[in-house]
Amino acid sequence: MHSEPVGSGLHVIFGAGPVGLALADELVGRGRSVRLVTRSGRGQSFAGVERVAADASNKQQAAIAAQGAQVVYHAVGADYGHWAELLPPIMAGLIHAASSNPARLVYADNLYAYGPVDGPLTEDLPAAASGPNGRLRAELANAMLAAHSSGTVQATIGRSSDFFGPGVRLSTLGERVFGAAVRRKPAQVLGDPDQPHTYTFIGDFARALAVLGERNEALGEIWHVPSAPTITTRQFVGLISDQVGQLVGVQVAPSWIMRALGLVNPTMRAVAEQLYQSERAFVVHHDKFACAFGAEPTSHPEAIQRTLDWYRSSSRLT
Repeated sequence: MHSEPVGSGLHVIFGAGPVGLALADELVGRGRSVRLVTRSGRGQSFAGVERVAADASNKQQAAIAAQGAQVVYHAVGADYGHWAELLPPIMAGLIHAASSNPARLVYADNLYAYGPVDGPLTEDLPAAASGPNGRLRAELANAMLAAHSSGTVQATIGRSSDFFGPGVRLSTLGERVFGAAVRRKPAQVLGDPDQPHTYTFIGDFARALAVLGERNEALGEIWHVPSAPTITTRQFVGLISDQVGQLVGVQVAPSWIMRALGLVNPTMRAVAEQLYQSERAFVVHHDKFACAFGAEPTSHPEAIQRTLDWYRSSSRLT
């Protein structure tokens, strides 16, 4: 039995990367009042969104920025090679911000915590990552759920697979795939392009996070957000070819090069840690979300068309 959704109070998003911006757009479309918090407070303005400057890792600043919030969303990104020093203080700051207002806290998470698994990814899998970034993501999620269990904050976690869409450049399906296709260049991918891999459209990620912020039964749980049916990366690039009207080739970056670069570069080390996701089947199930809230993810062709439109528009502006 579904509980009534949260009303149309203030929704505060920390982080204005692609996820934060997509979420702001989704919430405005739902008639919510939205505040977008970043360190600088600057950035493109759009109707219905207030921009505020605050450091999410500073508990006092974060609490002030979230003042009056009904829901706080953690969509803060950080430099890939420096998560260990940057992400724990941000999580602590946002738990404090949500609990002191009080507001429920929704975390936009990824799937790193599980580590390599055999079979589909489901929410009941243990956190078994062996690499430092995977272990860190597990620790962050555990800290948030522990705060929920102790009554410090009402919290929920939405986990997405590799996402793509308008505004997404630094992703497995970012500039090196969509940007390349728009320029009539081959797509550059990692691992084995003939393995099945779940990809998530960023609009679907944003919609799922908004639902998790609304529904009381989402609290205290981890949820895999809805994604279109899983296909191989090569098939996905084939769908891009259909949209651009010419064959988009596939270039595979050798894994040994990525691992070698990781010996000297922290960012590449973080990339190499997750290569298992592209070297073997990576199939993410969202049955739990679908059973609780329903799920109508955007089809791959529609999502690809919207992404290509954004990339074409973006290239004309630069």
